[in-house]
Amino acid sequence: MTRNQKIALGCGGAGCLGLIVVVVAAGLFWFWQSRSGSLARRRSPYNFNLNSNTNSNANDSEDSSAPSSSSSTSMSDEDEHKLFYAASATKDMDTMVRVWKKLGLTDADGAPNEKYAQFTREHYGWLFRNSDFQQEVNTEEKARAYVNAHIND
Repeated sequence: MTRNQKIALGCGGAGCLGLIVVVVAAGLFWFWQSRSGSLARRRSPYNFNLNSNTNSNANDSEDSSAPSSSSSTSMSDEDEHKLFYAASATKDMDTMVRVWKKLGLTDADGAPNEKYAQFTREHYGWLFRNSDFQQEVNTEEKARAYVNAHIND
């Protein structure tokens, strides 16, 4: 092996080693960044923006003065989760807010309350156990029909 070949082999080896070090350092930096981002999300589990512009009119056909949380006590937990899921499946914010109010998941100003946090934690488990219902309301139209049929239960 000539002197030039030894130098080329040494430089190639050093280059590969340097590249490996850079890749490992970049991987550690990415892991640290993503980890610190997820920790920040754990400290504050909500990122919720709600802009509700409503106008009250005495001629409205709906009775908006009815208390929202008293009617939710007549629904079973199963029915509440179905209604919540169906409202989400409509992808209509007005429908979702109407259901949240019905279930007592929001404060008077429309902001999610502590019951919302507990309910959504329970809802994740419910989702895994109820794939049949998810297939039942698998379109926005079916979901809207379900909400309209069950919102007053």
